Amino acid sequence: MSTRTTILIIAILTILATLAGLAAWPRLPERVASHWNSQDQVDGYTSRFWGVFLLPLITIAMTTLFLVIPRIDPLKENIAAFRGTFNTFIALLVGFLVYLYLLTLAYNLGYAFNMSMAMLPALGVFIYYTGVLMGRAQRNWFIGIRTPWTLSNDKVWEGTHRLGAILFKVSGVLAILGALFRDYALWLALIPLLGSALFLIIYSYLLYRREARLAQGAASREDV
Repeated sequence: MSTRTTILIIAILTILATLAGLAAWPRLPERVASHWNSQDQVDGYTSRFWGVFLLPLITIAMTTLFLVIPRIDPLKENIAAFRGTFNTFIALLVGFLVYLYLLTLAYNLGYAFNMSMAMLPALGVFIYYTGVLMGRAQRNWFIGIRTPWTLSNDKVWEGTHRLGAILFKVSGVLAILGALFRDYALWLALIPLLGSALFLIIYSYLLYRREARLAQGAASREDV
């Protein structure tokens, strides 16, 4: 996806979301439900103003940041190699946030539904595509699994992201399945994702150590 198309899609989504919020304004309560716990019970509220305008403002700020990142990264040439995939990632992220925004509006307007069951399929799709992005990302300072070890070595970056692509795709599928099994939704959505993130940090370190030993062994053989 081109950058111009991405900006157009984000602009349309943001405008539509803002118009939906303004249309719902007269029917929204003064205190808008804004957060749900693992039992799908509301445990956080915000004012009607922020309930309507916070997401559009976040979207504008986030889009601006994502557009600036490729320009200031010292390895921006690497980002250019997967820029189309990154642009699609940005559009999907905004689409996911707008979807959550619309769900929140609907809930506060009195529509009865299970928030996590409605959210999980979209979350699963987004997580899955994050895996796609990982599989194509090249070494840079802002996008991907950025540990001291992946940033120090191209082979460590490639190996970690190759595994990360698989783990995040599996986590995305499990999150989608969580929408079908309410009693296990939290386990299927969050535990694989958090476990994958932690494991990849450790894996990048172990892979770096292995590459360092191989390089040291090769240097020793050259000396001989």
